[in-house]
Amino acid sequence: MHSIAVLTPAHFWYLAGVVAIIATMIFRANVVVPAILATFAVAFAWSGKLLVGFQAIFMGSLTAAHELFNIFLVIALMTALLNGLRELGADVRMVRPFKRIMFNGHAAFFILALITYLISLFFWPTPAVPLVGAILIPAAVYAGLPPLGAAAAIAIAGQGMALSSDYVIKVAPGISARAAGADMLAVANTAFGLSLIVGFVALGMTWFFVVRGRVKAPSAANLSVWETQGRVTADGEPEHQGSFAKVELARGTSGNLAAEHEGACSAHREGEGALAAMSIAPMAQGGAALQMSPLAADVLLDRRELWSKVFALATPLAFLAVVVVMMRPDMVGSGAIRGGDAAALIGGMAAVLMMLATLSHGRKGFLDRTAEHIIEGFVFAFKAMGAVLPIAGFFFVGDASTAGPILGAAAGAHVPSFLFELVQACSQVIPQNPLFVSFGVLLMGMITGIDGSGFAGLPLTGSLSGALAPMVHLPAATLAAIGQMGAVWTGGGTLVAWSSLIAVTGFARVPVLDAVRALFLPVVCGLVIATLAAVMFA
Repeated sequence: MHSIAVLTPAHFWYLAGVVAIIATMIFRANVVVPAILATFAVAFAWSGKLLVGFQAIFMGSLTAAHELFNIFLVIALMTALLNGLRELGADVRMVRPFKRIMFNGHAAFFILALITYLISLFFWPTPAVPLVGAILIPAAVYAGLPPLGAAAAIAIAGQGMALSSDYVIKVAPGISARAAGADMLAVANTAFGLSLIVGFVALGMTWFFVVRGRVKAPSAANLSVWETQGRVTADGEPEHQGSFAKVELARGTSGNLAAEHEGACSAHREGEGALAAMSIAPMAQGGAALQMSPLAADVLLDRRELWSKVFALATPLAFLAVVVVMMRPDMVGSGAIRGGDAAALIGGMAAVLMMLATLSHGRKGFLDRTAEHIIEGFVFAFKAMGAVLPIAGFFFVGDASTAGPILGAAAGAHVPSFLFELVQACSQVIPQNPLFVSFGVLLMGMITGIDGSGFAGLPLTGSLSGALAPMVHLPAATLAAIGQMGAVWTGGGTLVAWSSLIAVTGFARVPVLDAVRALFLPVVCGLVIATLAAVMFA
């Protein structure tokens, strides 16, 4: 077991900051200001220098940006890809096949969860989120699932169920087992069972309390509104820019596209259709409207429809190829592709697809439009997650691996781990009872997960489990698995807004704090039930 560190005023300021942030979240207020003030207080108390306190405010956000920028970049590139596909109308066409299985919002919720779980179990949620976000979230929204429900399904299944057990890659159970002195397979098996209990409880409660009453009828209008989430016109009305979705909305959602297109062309030839009055404004040349002949308009629509079909098929096939490569990297002469490498592969694929889609829309202005798509992607990413940086910066002060630059510590100097040392001190007051010890380890895991890193607290929860298990006659593997549940479900991306949950909500286009509020009760109830089950059947 770890030796107990001497608590300093900086530790208590850090604890006060954690309490203030949790209390602020409970009252549904923004936590940026408490996070900034707490970062200043901790740095000032630790160093005794006012200037270090001011510098820590900046360095906290800078360190958080360095740690989280890969998530920003993936969201930006995937958003750019969506913009490129929207130009062709391939975004709506791409999701049509999933309407057969996502026949309503209820089915879409559970299908999203199942597919996310299977992908995340093998590759972790990092690459699973953009894959599901690009392909399945639009289909689910089309089917009537509210975007918040889509974000909840992905977070529970990926960041929760799959990552908390980590049953295939076995990084988490390996860390827990080594720290607890237990058998790794025993920890993995127990964690797998507990993760399913938590997941099923959380999914069921989320569907009943969050999704069930908000499901809409399947409609292209759902997708059109979702694509333009947060954008308004000068009159304050929602701005609908989803090109193909807008066309479908005007036509209705039934019927064959080719037949509809032919009908529109016939109406044009008879002088009764919209194409008779069509004018197309080029992307360049000062925005002057270019009146096109009916024949030219037909040719343009035919070409656009052709490329729309091509990219509606090529995009999911390209990401399927990425999955195959991640499963069998030896096929391309590569080593194992995991975590950040997988996200980089997906981001690079998204960038290439975006450029090709933009080029197929028209060579004229291709370079400018490509740059605009990327800029719009970054703007969206920072609007969605920019406020997370100062919050994450405060919690990075609590981790010795990231606190050094924030506190201005010299190279090689001792840097305290405020969060872990506080948890170690609290471990001394846990009653020696199996139920109390189990919930104490769960609570410690959840507290260590507050920093947004699900695996960072596993050495602590594992070592505590190994030390406390003989006292209460519980298997060390069981306690270690319970602590793993608390740490990963909290920090992995379901209960804190500064974790990888920001990537999920970024793709679903919902506020991250709304997702935290929706997930809090279902996940906590699942963790409580799983802990009770672990004690009963240990």
